[in-house]
Amino acid sequence: MYSLTINELSKAQFLAQYWQKQPLLIKGGFKNFVDPIDAEELAGLAMEEGIESRIVTNSDGWQCTNGPFEDFSTLGEEHSTLLVQAVDHWHPDAAELVEPFRFIPNWRIDDLMVSYSTPGGGVGPHVDQYDVFIIQGSGKRHWRVGQVDKSVQQFSANKGLLQVGPFTAVIDVELEPGDILYIPPNAPHEGYAVEPSLNYSIGFRAPNQTDLLSAFADHLIDHDLGQARYSDEELTERPSRGELTADEIARLRKLMIAAIEDDSIFLRFISESLSEPKHDKDLLPLDDPLEENQLMDFLSDYPLLHKAGGLRSLYVEQDDAVILAVEGHSFCLPINHLETVKLLCDEQSIATHVLAMNTDCLLFRQTLATLIKEGYWFAD
Repeated sequence: MYSLTINELSKAQFLAQYWQKQPLLIKGGFKNFVDPIDAEELAGLAMEEGIESRIVTNSDGWQCTNGPFEDFSTLGEEHSTLLVQAVDHWHPDAAELVEPFRFIPNWRIDDLMVSYSTPGGGVGPHVDQYDVFIIQGSGKRHWRVGQVDKSVQQFSANKGLLQVGPFTAVIDVELEPGDILYIPPNAPHEGYAVEPSLNYSIGFRAPNQTDLLSAFADHLIDHDLGQARYSDEELTERPSRGELTADEIARLRKLMIAAIEDDSIFLRFISESLSEPKHDKDLLPLDDPLEENQLMDFLSDYPLLHKAGGLRSLYVEQDDAVILAVEGHSFCLPINHLETVKLLCDEQSIATHVLAMNTDCLLFRQTLATLIKEGYWFAD
């Protein structure tokens, strides 16, 4: 287990002073750091279907090649970087790196990207639209980071690679194993390996208005919702037939907003949407269906259930119910199961005797049987 030290700051002080505000160098954030994965294991993941990977080279202009890879001939001895997304979904030891950062709400955490760079390797100066913690593993990497600048212009250095122009650095440092950079959205940054180097990047989700509105429209269509129509029973004759009036615009806007303000629609949508996975996972569904009447026997055989690597789960508390959302699916349970649902969402493992205490409820038994059957929680 990794223990995070944020310089002399408490987590509350870090959030108040730096989160989404300014970059921070955290020297020795992880003491005596040991890589949870090596370059060969990372290359093995990059050969697998369903795992997003790419190789970026900058020896002769910027080139970006997407995996999966059959060989690594494009990964040169210099000026090359292999990047693999969602390593926490596939490598339990690497997934442990995410745990110290869960003082940020779980729904905001996206994935753990791991990169291996040969000397001079990097992806060039760029900005991200999300927060990121970058942990230095073995080797050394030179980083420059600028202040947040929402006006910075991006350009395409390559079909799959956006970069920015020169910027003034407020952090200019060579990271050593266990050092960490926190970089907020829109802060330009660039890093180049000084020697063969492993880096671990924990990124965070930040949906924009287009993402949310598009997904909400899809949700309405999929569930045959949002059928209320425009009405104007107080319509009167007016001199111009071509005008769309301010009152009509307000009515139309109100019609649209009404769907968002309807909790029976919106809470299910937002919980499912924010728990929707972006990357495949190493799930192990049960070979045979687990019926709800078999659940107690299953739980009695194991002391713990473990959450699958990178699993997205969250809950929404209501007056008389709690919505549990897992991997884009939602389950509505009676409010008396709130504390157990909290444990399922907050912790990576949960004692089966705690779960067994809730099994007098048919709905809870059915929900838990489904979660285990799909491989979202597993026993070993």
